[in-house]
Amino acid sequence: MLTVVSFLGFTLFVAIFSWYKLRKDDINSRDGYFLGGRTLTGGVIAGSMILTNISTEHLIGMNGSAYKNGMIIIAWEVTSAIALVIAALYFLPIYLRMGLTTIPQYLENRYDGTTKAIVAFLLMLSFVVTLLPIVLYTGAINLESIFNVSDVFQISKEEGIWLTVIVIGVIGSIYAIFGGLKAVALSDSINAIGLVIGGLMVPVFALWDIGNGNILEGFQKVYDAAPEKFNVIGAADSVLPFSTLFTGLMINQIYFWGMNQTIIQRALGAKNMAEAQKGLLFTGIFKILIPLIIVLPGIVAFYYYGEQYYEDQDFIYPVLLMKVLPLSLTGFFAAVVLGAILSTFNSVLNSAATIFSLDIFKKFISPASTDRTLVRVGRISSIVLAIAAILVAPLVGNAPEGLYQLMQQLNGIFFIPIASILIAGFFIPKISAAGAKVGLILGLSFYLLTTFILELDIHFIHIWGIEFIINMAAMYLVSLRFPPKSRTAHVNKVHLDLQEWKFAKPLAIALVLCVVLIYVWLAQ
Repeated sequence: MLTVVSFLGFTLFVAIFSWYKLRKDDINSRDGYFLGGRTLTGGVIAGSMILTNISTEHLIGMNGSAYKNGMIIIAWEVTSAIALVIAALYFLPIYLRMGLTTIPQYLENRYDGTTKAIVAFLLMLSFVVTLLPIVLYTGAINLESIFNVSDVFQISKEEGIWLTVIVIGVIGSIYAIFGGLKAVALSDSINAIGLVIGGLMVPVFALWDIGNGNILEGFQKVYDAAPEKFNVIGAADSVLPFSTLFTGLMINQIYFWGMNQTIIQRALGAKNMAEAQKGLLFTGIFKILIPLIIVLPGIVAFYYYGEQYYEDQDFIYPVLLMKVLPLSLTGFFAAVVLGAILSTFNSVLNSAATIFSLDIFKKFISPASTDRTLVRVGRISSIVLAIAAILVAPLVGNAPEGLYQLMQQLNGIFFIPIASILIAGFFIPKISAAGAKVGLILGLSFYLLTTFILELDIHFIHIWGIEFIINMAAMYLVSLRFPPKSRTAHVNKVHLDLQEWKFAKPLAIALVLCVVLIYVWLAQ
C-alpha cells in the first residue's frame, strides 16, 4: 500500500505542478505548442534533454549490458558530452539564426522540399519502429517487476506487460497531445531531479549493504571481485570495441545531440542563444555523471548474482532494485521510472507531431493551414503514432545482445544516412539535392544489406563509419554530375537575442578534458 501511495503522490505532484505553471499559456499557436513559446531556460532545456534521452531503455538496457559487459559501454554516455559541445558551439547558432522549428526545414533550405519530405518520413518511421516501442517495453518490464501487475490481475506475465504498455502509452499521450512542448519540458525538469535522486539510491543502498554500512568499502569489494568489469577499453570482439570511438560512434553522437529533432527541439524553444547553449552544455555535465545511475548498478548486480542472469540481462536491474531498495521507497522509484518513460515517450510524440504538421501536412497537403489547424493535426498524428507504438512494443523482447544494443542497431538504419546529408550540407557546399537523395538511398540500402542480410563479421558501429565514408564519396561524385542549383535560403524572422553565453567555451573545454581523463583513469 505504501508503494502505491508514494507512486501516486509523486506522479500527481508532477502533473499538477505542470498544469499550474501552464494554465495561462497559449498552446494553440504554432510556436506555443511546438516550441513552448520560445521561452525555455537553460535548466529546463537540460532537464528535458536528459529525461528525453534517459529512459527505461537505459535504466534496464544499459545496466543489463554493464552487468554482462562491464564499464566499456560508458562510451555511449561520456562521448555524448563532446557531441553536445560541438552542437552548442557550431550547430545551434546556425539553427537559431535561421529561426528553425524542425531540422527537416534546414534540409529544404539547403537542398529541396523532396529531400525534406523523405527525411521527415524516415524520422516518423524510426520513431514507430525503434525508440517508442523499446521505451514502452522496457518501462513495462520495470513497472511489472515493482507492482507485480500480472499477480494483481491474475494474468500471465506477458499479458501484464501488454497491459502496462497500454497504460503507459495512454498517459504519455495525454501529456504530449494536450500540453505541447512546454508541458513536456516542465514535467521533464521535475522528473530529472527525481531520476537523479531515485537513480542514485540504487547503487548507494547496494554499496551500503555490501560494505556493511560503509559505501566506499562496498565499492572496494565490488571492484576487487571483478576488476575487469571496470575497464573502459573494449576488446575487438566485445560488444563495444574501443576502436568504434574513432569510426561510427562519434558520427552517431553528433547526429543524436546536434541534429536529432527529438533532442534539439528543446534548444530551438530557448528564449535566447545563451540559454540554449547553457541547456546543451549542462546536459553534457549530466552525461558524464549519468553512468553512476545507468552503468554502475549493473556492475554491482554482477557482485550479487555472478553470471546467473547472463541469458536474461534485461531483467537484472529490476531484480537488483527489489533486492536493495526499502519497500517504503519503491513507490517513489516507480514514479521516477514512470516519469523517465513518459518523458521520452511524450517528447518523441511531440517531435513527431511537429515534423508531420510542419514538414509534411503544411508542405504537401494544406499549405494554407492556420496555426490552430496545425496544432489539431499535430494532436491527431500523436494519437496515431502512440497506437502504432503500443502495438509494436511487445514484439521487441528477447534481443540477443540486449534491448539497448538492439535499439542502437535499429537506429543506424535511419541515423547515419540522415547524418551524412546534414553534415555534407553544413561542410561541403558542392553537395547537391541529387547527391543528398543518392546518399539517403545508398546509406539505407548499404546498412540493411550489411547488418541484417549478409551479417558481416564487422561491428555495426564500424559499418556506420564505412557507410558514412561511402555516402560522402557517392554524394560528391553525383553532385559533380548534377551540381547544386542556386537557391535563396529562407530565414524565419524570430526576435531572439543571439548573443552567445560568455562561459560556453570554457565549459566546453572542461567537458572535453573530463571525457579524456575518464578514459585515462579507467583504462586497464
